[in-house]
Amino acid sequence: MKVCTDSCIFGAWFAGRIAGKQSILDIGAGSGLLTLMLAQQNEALFHAIEIDPSAFGQLKQNVSASPRKDSITVVEGDATVYPFPQQYDFIITNPPFYDGDLKSDNKPINLARHDAGLTFERLINIIDHNLAPGGSFGILLPFHRTAAFEQIAVSAGFSLIEKMLLRQTPAHSFFRSILHFSKSGTLSPQAYELTIRNKDGKYTEDFELLMKAYYLAL
Repeated sequence: MKVCTDSCIFGAWFAGRIAGKQSILDIGAGSGLLTLMLAQQNEALFHAIEIDPSAFGQLKQNVSASPRKDSITVVEGDATVYPFPQQYDFIITNPPFYDGDLKSDNKPINLARHDAGLTFERLINIIDHNLAPGGSFGILLPFHRTAAFEQIAVSAGFSLIEKMLLRQTPAHSFFRSILHFSKSGTLSPQAYELTIRNKDGKYTEDFELLMKAYYLAL
């Protein structure tokens, strides 16, 4: 599975925001990127669940090679029906993208990129049932689907506490949203923006500052 820049930003941004969290769940963990990024900077117990067998194989292999492997439990299963053993202080998810867009002929790619198996409503239900009191969750979304998800989350009793909007360069429109929700939020969520590259094609200072703990070239 490809490692995407937006996913790396997502993981790095929350890695600095979950200090003190004792239990963390990664829904749709894929190759384990987000779990491993969070575990790099946080002493917590992690559960990572992935439905696709090939992706789960990568997840299991990557976690087994990590120095934090003893704190990470990986599960191959469907998060919509899996009986999680506890509630979690923080839940992170990079859910299927591109609902309604052209789909691939490859079934695993469809599972990874579309919400046919994990709709926003189902996802919110999973989070609601498995988030501990006082906990929060983070999600990465295509920018054009942000408003729809916010409405679903608010209807389920969540409040947006932080939002990060991502764009490739100053000349581009926003293409991803990183959202942070809890049930004890505020009417005035903190808003941030991050541009990945400047007009000369080089990484911006904000991007380098966020990613320096993860990108060896920085």
